[in-house]
Amino acid sequence: MAEDARAAGAGNPRVTPILAATAVVSAIAGFLYGYDTGIISGALLQITDEFGIGSGWQSVIATGILVGAVIGALVGARLSERLGRKRTILIISAVFVVGTVLCSISPTELTLALSRVLLGMAVGGATQTVPMFVAELSPPQVRGRLVLAFQVAIGIGILTATIVGASQQFSWRWMIGMAAVPAAALLLLMLRAPESPRWLVKVDRVEDARDNLRRVRGEDDVEDELGEVVEVEKERRQASTRGWKGLGQPWVRPALVMGCGMALFTQLSGIEMIVYYSPTILTGVGFEESGALYVSVALAVTYVIMNCLGLLIVDRVGRRRLSLIMTPGAALALFVLGVVFLTGTVSAGSAPFIIACLIAFMLFTAGGLQVMGWLTGSEIYPLGVRGAGTSAQSATLWGSNVVITLTLLPTIELIGVGPTMWMYAGFNVLAFVFVWRYFPEVAGRSLEDIEASLAEGTFRPGGVPIRGKGEETVTT
Repeated sequence: MAEDARAAGAGNPRVTPILAATAVVSAIAGFLYGYDTGIISGALLQITDEFGIGSGWQSVIATGILVGAVIGALVGARLSERLGRKRTILIISAVFVVGTVLCSISPTELTLALSRVLLGMAVGGATQTVPMFVAELSPPQVRGRLVLAFQVAIGIGILTATIVGASQQFSWRWMIGMAAVPAAALLLLMLRAPESPRWLVKVDRVEDARDNLRRVRGEDDVEDELGEVVEVEKERRQASTRGWKGLGQPWVRPALVMGCGMALFTQLSGIEMIVYYSPTILTGVGFEESGALYVSVALAVTYVIMNCLGLLIVDRVGRRRLSLIMTPGAALALFVLGVVFLTGTVSAGSAPFIIACLIAFMLFTAGGLQVMGWLTGSEIYPLGVRGAGTSAQSATLWGSNVVITLTLLPTIELIGVGPTMWMYAGFNVLAFVFVWRYFPEVAGRSLEDIEASLAEGTFRPGGVPIRGKGEETVTT
């Protein structure tokens, strides 16, 4: 079956209007993620003045969306398996609208914090469901580019939030409330979107799956692809590998390790430290507030540019190779920054060098590990556990995000900026080792082919079967 799937992936598939619209859906969801998580930094000053709150409530309000995202990622898995990908995204879109409006009209700090948790549930649900939905609709050759529209849009959302917050031209209620417009657009677009053919086969709606594949591919002859999906679903039912219990199956475990590992390392790379706290860090070592703000905008621009570059090359260069090329550069940039901060040579003369190192870090991490954060989860899990797998991966990412956000500034206070930079440089070194050992190349392979390699025990760099793995999975 793996050979047939590879053959089916040959050629240059046409990006039909429906596929393009699916990429737009992915982009809007990614934009909402980036904007809703990023806008709080610019709005928090006004919120603090209006409500008269201290650092405790500031932390609660800022992290509420991250806590909600963990809940949303876990709940999204059950909804996407029970209701389908399309209806789940429709629900998420509605929660985006409601959560945004409630945040913008909150009369107290408590209602704002609770509204941020609700909004976070939409963010977490979107990160779990939308990349999976796009991946299940996409041909193998363009799957990476279409899924990464989500990742690129996250950067655009963060950049937009950074500019809006820096301008201070709007009240905090308008800053947050403006996101209701793209949320409503997402809801309207999803009304006409097709359901995932793979989910339709899973619930025995094969004719509907055939019709949807014809719409998405723009072709009448989709029997080969549909046949692969049906065959995988048949094997899944015979193996009884499904849901959260299925993630514990030995043959599925390599995908879970890789997916959750990549989710963890995208956060441990230091991206949250730089995106959320670079102004705080820079002003703490002597930068002017305005200069630190300009640096944060430059970093957000670099993030978007490198995500766009990753979007263009990831299907050609490959997921594994791109990660291995870029990660050492991020580690080196953080190591050099650690040396500068530790030796106490921060001055007006060294400022351009510090800024260059920060931008270099962003260049390497945004074009490498950050490209893989959501892409891998949408590709590597077998159909029967895809909802649970992407949910576990999203929860890992958001959970680690919460921990890093709450502990970063105390860590800097405890050991200093320089050692903290070195710590995150070390995490990048560990990420390189992890990719080298556990990340097989999946570019250009169909989802069914990837699932077959898991079943055969060849889902590892080099594709060499684990001793006894193949025989073990055949009998499950």
